[in-house]
Formats: sequence, C-alpha cells, structure tokens
Amino acid sequence: MITYPSVTVTPYLVADLLADGVRMPVNVHVIDHPDARILVDTGIREAHPAVADMEPRLYPLTQQNFDFASIDIVINTHLHFDHCGNNHLFAGKPIYVQRRELEDARNKDDYTIREWVDSLGVRYVPVDGEYELLPGIRLVPAPGHSDGMQVVVIETAGRPIVVGGDVAVWLGELDEPSSEGQLRVHALDPEVVWLTHEHQPWQRLTT
Repeated sequence: MITYPSVTVTPYLVADLLADGVRMPVNVHVIDHPDARILVDTGIREAHPAVADMEPRLYPLTQQNFDFASIDIVINTHLHFDHCGNNHLFAGKPIYVQRRELEDARNKDDYTIREWVDSLGVRYVPVDGEYELLPGIRLVPAPGHSDGMQVVVIETAGRPIVVGGDVAVWLGELDEPSSEGQLRVHALDPEVVWLTHEHQPWQRLTT
C-alpha cells in the first residue's frame, strides 16, 4: 500500500496466469479517495475453458479481507477476461469503461469471455475520451494493448499517480514506451504507475 495526499492505492492479488512458461500475477487496485472508494478492474471469475492453457490459479476477493459493500465505483481499464471477470460481484454499481472498449468486447470474436462482460446486473457507464470522474481523478484513453484501453490518473500535490491496467504488461515497457498509450502515460511524468501484471509499481529511471 502506498499513500499519497488524501488518496491511497492498494493492490490485491486475485490470480496468476502462465504466460511463456512464467507465472504472471493478476492484480486489481483499490483507490481510496475522500469522495469515494474505487475498484480498478475485477480480475478472473473462474478457470474458464477458453483460457485453460494459461492454467489460472485464483485468489478470490471473496476469500480475502475485502469489503465489497464499501466500493462505490468500478473502473475497467479494458474488458479482457482477466480484467472484467468479477464485474458481476458489483452488480448495480457504476462501471466506467471507454465506449470503444465496450463495443469491441461485445462485437469482436476471440476478444474476451463475452458472458463475463454482460453478466446479470452489470451496469456500464460508457465514456468517450478523457473524463473527470472525481476531483483529482480522471480517466485517460491509452490505446495500445487494446484500442479502447484507458488509465486512471490521480492528481496529487506533486506528480500524478497512474493506475494503468495493461498499458504495459511488464515494467520494462514503460522504460522504453512505444504504444500511443505508453507515450501518453510517459508524457504525464508520473510518480508511479501501477500495473495489473506486476507486484510493484513502475517508477521512472533516474540517473
């Protein structure tokens, strides 16, 4: 857990996946803001046949010390299966996602696990482009990993904090950014960037 002025970001490990012979963590992140408690992404629901080759191991939020009732807002950085699988646990809560991402998840074949996207009771709030969610918290499009990818930017008294989902899959990608989204995040000059598949946040290399 790292605390910033008035805002706390806490990662929760909810699964790991086998990718290229290496176990890759799947983290979701809770942002405690003075006006709301926000969950960024929701992880994996179950060991679905569509992703059996990744041999997912689950660490469900339901078996952790996680206060579901305290979550006011959910944000999906994007709708790949490992980011939206537990959206159903937050039925009735507003789930913010880029409209482009929601359309792709509903219409593109082999994009995600579609029944996880539109689970019973899930209520999306589609946004178009940059969006101020709360004072000091905004959603910023960051295409690359997916066309509708977005990141969460937390403004602080100093440099911003970014909760980035898969804007980069591993830390080194942000050392040498190449996608539009990575370049956009780099241009923000963030203090740290939290990623789904890394345990520690990225920090800019200093010389």
